Amino acid sequence: MGAFKAYDIRGIYNKDFNKETVYKIGYFLPKLLKSKVVLVGRDVRTSSEEIFESLCNGITDSGADVYDIGLATTPMVYFSTVHFNVDASVQITASHNPAIYNGLKISRAKAVPVGSDSGLKELEMMVNNDPVVISEQKGSIQKKDAKEPYLAFLKQYVPDTSGLNLSIDCSHGMANLLVKDLLGSDHHYLYDHFDGTFPAHEPNPLEIENCEDLQNAVLQNKSDIGVIYDGDADRVMFLDEKGRFLQPDYITAVLGYYYLRKEKGNVLVDIRTSRSTTEYLTNLGATVHVWKVGHAFAKTKLRDLRAIFGGELAGHYYFRDFYNCDSGFLASLLVLQVVAELKKQGMTIGEFIDTVIVYANSGEMNFKLEQKDEAMQALFDRYVTNDKPEKVMDFDGYRIEFSSWWFNVRKSNTEPYLRLVVEAKTKEELQERTKELSTIIKQFN
Repeated sequence: MGAFKAYDIRGIYNKDFNKETVYKIGYFLPKLLKSKVVLVGRDVRTSSEEIFESLCNGITDSGADVYDIGLATTPMVYFSTVHFNVDASVQITASHNPAIYNGLKISRAKAVPVGSDSGLKELEMMVNNDPVVISEQKGSIQKKDAKEPYLAFLKQYVPDTSGLNLSIDCSHGMANLLVKDLLGSDHHYLYDHFDGTFPAHEPNPLEIENCEDLQNAVLQNKSDIGVIYDGDADRVMFLDEKGRFLQPDYITAVLGYYYLRKEKGNVLVDIRTSRSTTEYLTNLGATVHVWKVGHAFAKTKLRDLRAIFGGELAGHYYFRDFYNCDSGFLASLLVLQVVAELKKQGMTIGEFIDTVIVYANSGEMNFKLEQKDEAMQALFDRYVTNDKPEKVMDFDGYRIEFSSWWFNVRKSNTEPYLRLVVEAKTKEELQERTKELSTIIKQFN
């Protein structure tokens, strides 16, 4: 069973992991994080309740207490970790994955993520090898209200949406817990009730087909913007007024417009980010830092840099003022502030994004491969050993940059894919380079 990943524990429930695994995770977690209390939230997946019970049994059998915050978005768990001043927390979720998946996102004190390099490998070894000795003094389970304090925090950022026409897809997921408290009920909502089987579409807005219903709603309602949250509401994506999907790294530029007029400083982006965005941010006075993909890496780096905010191509946005964590709601509230401001100036969000985009970009392409390492080596040999690139980044796959184009190739940490992003000054060069790279990769299929 291989549920222990780079950023979290995740897989098909009762195949990759089961309630016995979860019980042991709960039992050993207080020891790993030296915590007497573990705060636990959960999403609405059909398996989350059983996982919650097994996890709590393990925690309390170790002698530690549980703070049960009930149904929660993942960012609500991060917020509550700090708010209730605990040394360990768990969100039961598989985020954007299909309904048969579930998982656990673990944080330590101050909502610092626990990834493979910061405790998950150790936890996996404990689960697989160490004996369980039930404590003579069993821990307790205490219910805590996390929703109201989290809402109070978010309400500082709520824009005046009275002049906006919004279409919002909640994906049957955890966004439904908070969205109407924040934005009111007089917008066009899709899938605005909980259903852990996700009957309308998979809760992954990065897949364009999952945005089709929202696209139709935006066009039909003549909305200023479409907003779609993933299953656990740690990510958010947007469609413009024409129903066009807005690549999430361009939204990082929108956040730059919000923040960098008030304050200059460090901004974090991932290794796949468009030059359109990094150049836009630099022109606004940001010092842009490029880093690895994934929340466990991004949050740590954001903290080290004391960066104002960060953004990823997957639609995660991180904020210094939110404990360096990601929040789909905070990101959407700030983007809506910008949309409201632009509308007053007579500009749409689509028109704004078009001022940002100056390069042709492929978006992220996935290749299902067995020989991922060999394919990456072949690309390295072809474009680094044989050619003379201007820059090579090698900390998350490779980003190989030339004057008029660049590409990033990396292995997925969560799925059996090799991922490729290509960008060039012209559409013609983009097509040519993408074809060239794809041909090399497909030799290893």
